[in-house]
Amino acid sequence: MMQKLLSKTRQAINDFNMIEENDKIAVGLSGGKDSVTLLHILKNYQKFSPVKFELIAITLNPGGVDNGPLHELCKNLEVPFYEVQTDIAKIVFDIRNEKNPCSLCAKLRRGALNGTAQDLGCTKVALGHHKDDAVETFAMTMFYEGRINCFSPKSYMEKFDVTIIRPMVYIDEYMIKRAVKTYNYPIIKNPCPADGHTKRQDMKELIKDLNNTFPNFKEKLFSALNNSEQLFIWDKNEIAKINSKE
Repeated sequence: MMQKLLSKTRQAINDFNMIEENDKIAVGLSGGKDSVTLLHILKNYQKFSPVKFELIAITLNPGGVDNGPLHELCKNLEVPFYEVQTDIAKIVFDIRNEKNPCSLCAKLRRGALNGTAQDLGCTKVALGHHKDDAVETFAMTMFYEGRINCFSPKSYMEKFDVTIIRPMVYIDEYMIKRAVKTYNYPIIKNPCPADGHTKRQDMKELIKDLNNTFPNFKEKLFSALNNSEQLFIWDKNEIAKINSKE
């Protein structure tokens, strides 16, 4: 199982030049299945990587979450762990009382994560977005915003002087679920009251239905996302050139 995950991760890292010599990479460790799997993948990849890099984990506590299992996980993996206490949940749900909280929450989490990574001297921040996330985001921007776009496998954040990488963009979500079950990874239940009741969840279910109706629908959407000759979204050559301090 891990060999398959590593193979797809290595392909993404090579395609987009995600990891460079002496990088210090912070994994955004939420405690969900994606980030926990990403941490295990990168720890395993570190053993045979052609370049040397340092690995740490950062967890943002939105308020009142027991992250003891993550402390134990990182201790066992010998990965330095940093837990940052925040008021994100209070700001989003109590102070701002957002009807559509996901956008504000994501913005606050990105700022806190990237800022912490910068303070710790990191050059890269690794996020646990996978292939299904990419396809869903691609479809959501078309259906809800009337534009064609998606997050990039690698992007430079000038404000924080860190580069965001997504090493699992070639990995299907079902593989991650299988890995969690196979290896019994410790997962922290998402404390967000909006979990499972979002536009992304609606899109996930729509794509599943369409995939049943039109064979390989998801794969074709992913192929379109990678069609750099027409869309210029995931242009491997251009993205591979992105480095910190450009």
